[in-house]
Amino acid sequence: MIKNLLRASTAAALALAPLVLSTPNAHAAETVPIAVGVSRLAVETESREGYDRDLFRHWNTGLDATDGCNTRAEVLIAEAVSAPTVGARCALTGGSWWSYYDDATVTSASALDIDHMVPLAEAWDSGASGWTAARREAYANDQGAHASLVAVTARSNRSKSDQDPAEWLPPSADALCRYASEWTATKLRWNLAIDESEQDRLYFIAAGCTETTVTYEPAA
Repeated sequence: MIKNLLRASTAAALALAPLVLSTPNAHAAETVPIAVGVSRLAVETESREGYDRDLFRHWNTGLDATDGCNTRAEVLIAEAVSAPTVGARCALTGGSWWSYYDDATVTSASALDIDHMVPLAEAWDSGASGWTAARREAYANDQGAHASLVAVTARSNRSKSDQDPAEWLPPSADALCRYASEWTATKLRWNLAIDESEQDRLYFIAAGCTETTVTYEPAA
């Protein structure tokens, strides 16, 4: 019964989605209703065979190899609510951040983790096992989309670990629609698959987030 309702919701969203009259740019950003975004994800069986976190090189020198900051520090600077002072060797002091997973304000950079929206192990399960080392490094350090890497409290990131939305969701109820949208956007950006339980949970969330959209740009 629930699956039928979800399919009906998706069909309605697809009917309302803009009609594409010409071949789109392969790397152009696109915004669609969340249910449409979920429908664009391939459903496949996942496998963690051969996974090793070290196969995803991170954190590298980031967007600016000359600024002395690695990807982690650059994300912290970019996502700060109030800017930290950047000292020698990119030491960060002061500043504040908002962790949307648990609706918490943080005033110490050391209390934050940079979460891979789709965890490295989940990415491996979903298609990254077939990538080159260079593409896995690009994924692990992706600052080309705001959703890919997010500064959150260490406790929420470690609670999430490598789980997908069927297994873990942010503790803040207000975060649910955004989280499902950004998870979907990241999987679309990197052409990663979902499994059946993940698809069911995303459709279930989408049914309650009818005003939510997904914006994504395929990674080069």
